[in-house]
Amino acid sequence: MTCNSQTAEGWHGKLNLVYADRQGKTQLIYNHQQAPLKVQRPFYPEGEKVCHSVILHTAGGMVGGDRLSSNIHLQPQAQTLITTAAASKIYRSNGLQARQTIQMQVDAGACLEWLPQETILFNDAIYRQDLRVELATGGSWLGWEITRFGRTARGEKFLQGEWRSHTEIWQQGVPLWIDRQWLRGSEETFHSPHGLAGKPIVGSLVWVGGAVSGEIVEKTRNLWDGEGEAGVSRLQHGLLCRYRGASTSEVRNWFINVWQLLRVSFLNRGNCIPRVWQV
Repeated sequence: MTCNSQTAEGWHGKLNLVYADRQGKTQLIYNHQQAPLKVQRPFYPEGEKVCHSVILHTAGGMVGGDRLSSNIHLQPQAQTLITTAAASKIYRSNGLQARQTIQMQVDAGACLEWLPQETILFNDAIYRQDLRVELATGGSWLGWEITRFGRTARGEKFLQGEWRSHTEIWQQGVPLWIDRQWLRGSEETFHSPHGLAGKPIVGSLVWVGGAVSGEIVEKTRNLWDGEGEAGVSRLQHGLLCRYRGASTSEVRNWFINVWQLLRVSFLNRGNCIPRVWQV
């Protein structure tokens, strides 16, 4: 079902998706979408067990006042990979904040791979994203976030504006991972070693779903071979990778390699790059 909602302040897009396991096939059993958010028809490039979905933002980008909210529920044993059709653009603000809220529920035995393409913040953008995962015992979640500050191909830096990214993963009322990032655009922040250190791209990859051995951590570190800065940490219930650098392809390639390693090690799956990335 599709609805339309645009106010004088901006778009109020909504997406509500429910996935269920039906005799070994993951199906999208409920889909409510409100423009500018839309989900493509599911497809199965690696068999019926894993459902691939692609989210579209039909307005092309977010401006101040826009509100996007997504609610994604994986019922027990459902296996879903979700990505986006293109990079997300956050345009220069009119003084209002653009905000995206994402709520995810992953039930027992289910696995959600949340792999959106990068977010590009134009100079003077004001943006906040809140992502919260309710993870049942026996469920697993892998997600990444890649953010580019400024349209660097044009020589633009993020010298004005604000970015906030809050990610929380909870299990039965206990926080497994809470990550709150905030960056205010300025010349000082852009060049500070405690800010961007002159590098326009940051990225985080998080896996939560089980204990990670020291061997896996070492393999993850060995997959890194780039010019930017990268770090790997073992979490109590998973793994964290961080990146700060100047190349989207560099961080994407590393994250993809780590993701594939975790797939083989924990999910008994092979390589399957979403076709939308290859366009």
